[in-house]
Amino acid sequence: MGRVSTLEEMSLPHPVIVVPGITATYLTDYYRLPPEHVWSPGRSVGARIGMTGHFPRLSLHPFDPRYEANEPARIAANHVYSLVYGQLIDELRGNLASDQRDVPVYPFAYDWRRPLDKIADQLADFIEEVIDRTRLMVRTHPEYEQCDRVNLVGHSMGGLIIAGYLANCRDGRTHVNRIVTIASPFQGSYEAIAKVTTGTATEGGSVQVSRERKNARVTPSLYYLLPSFRNALTLEEPLVWEEQFGVLRDRTWFNPDVWQSSIRNSIERYVEEHRPHHDTGESTQWLFQAMLDSARSYRTRIDRLRLDNVGMTTQDWLCVVGVNARTRVALSVALVDRRPVFRLRGRDRKNSWSQGVALERRETGDETVPFDGAVPRFLDYGSLVCVTPEDFGYWEVGDRAGVRVIGFHGLMPNMNMLHRMVVRHISGQEDRYGNTWGRPPPGVSNGDWRPPLRLRHKNDWVEH
Repeated sequence: MGRVSTLEEMSLPHPVIVVPGITATYLTDYYRLPPEHVWSPGRSVGARIGMTGHFPRLSLHPFDPRYEANEPARIAANHVYSLVYGQLIDELRGNLASDQRDVPVYPFAYDWRRPLDKIADQLADFIEEVIDRTRLMVRTHPEYEQCDRVNLVGHSMGGLIIAGYLANCRDGRTHVNRIVTIASPFQGSYEAIAKVTTGTATEGGSVQVSRERKNARVTPSLYYLLPSFRNALTLEEPLVWEEQFGVLRDRTWFNPDVWQSSIRNSIERYVEEHRPHHDTGESTQWLFQAMLDSARSYRTRIDRLRLDNVGMTTQDWLCVVGVNARTRVALSVALVDRRPVFRLRGRDRKNSWSQGVALERRETGDETVPFDGAVPRFLDYGSLVCVTPEDFGYWEVGDRAGVRVIGFHGLMPNMNMLHRMVVRHISGQEDRYGNTWGRPPPGVSNGDWRPPLRLRHKNDWVEH
């Protein structure tokens, strides 16, 4: 049926919704008086990922994940992390404006612990709300009387939520005009596995690390970020695996048999701790399997997304991928004493962007998402736009320093050049001064590169 549209042309762009990444929304316990933040992104100065929280209070109840495991509580999303998204939102509000009339740009704060299916449903409701609110601006913005669409900008996991929303639009009706995704792990990231294996806290000692690791293992959303691209799972000594498991038909990270027993056992203990007294069931293995199954199903749906089924084309979607940063591009699993053990090796963190062979150049990423994990199956490969840490401007001193602390992946939404690119894609503006640029993905020549907007090509690698 195509996109719903009764307003063909507007002097102002459609309203914008910014969908942040995982952990980038403050979570607040409204049961407390006054309400208390239980998750605050960025309070741990000096931490690469920069997160801190009251981990035991963040855990969801295994038998009813709508609520917390430790009641009484009422934890809900508060607001998005302004250090990462404040500049982007301000730039969009100002630079999309016309005749001193700002374009509404709404941050979408959400509870990032939840299954992505639920968050995608919440985004659908929020899109309806934003459209209704925008129509109320008719006194100062007459064009918005018939507003029926929004533009979506997603960072990191926010891109997966946007894709999930579109995949749910089965009748072909969607209220989306254009989309921008930045550093989104459409086919996953090994950092999700590293987090549930080791934890990421850098202060507070081993107790803090242990609590974060335990909480991560029972956070459903993390499993939606597992890598699923080709050869994402490497089994050391495959013949040994066959001796123990037979032919392993499911060679993916969604198979619980390839996970370390320490992780499975930790989740089983968590289920046992919160089992109701009247429940006499013996199995405690169902939670891990359920989280993996839900994540696999969601990934399959977005992999099979067809934009023409929702009235969109590749040219409506600007997909920005971070490259030229050292990133984990592989993770192998060995059998030790007949039990799976993850090999988190430093040598698997690579940056081969400057190599001449296309296949080798794919061994790169944005420090968090490997290039292969950032490639969506539902877009034309030749439409991807690659950016590097060097694209931060000379005067973006704070952001350049922040890359060394937080990482390129986390700070990509702060890049001034990307702000201009996003504004151009949403508004359809031309680039008179050549102030927006990018690079084709590995294996795509300059002539075959088809980004959804005209960009200056920047070549920073040498073909051998």
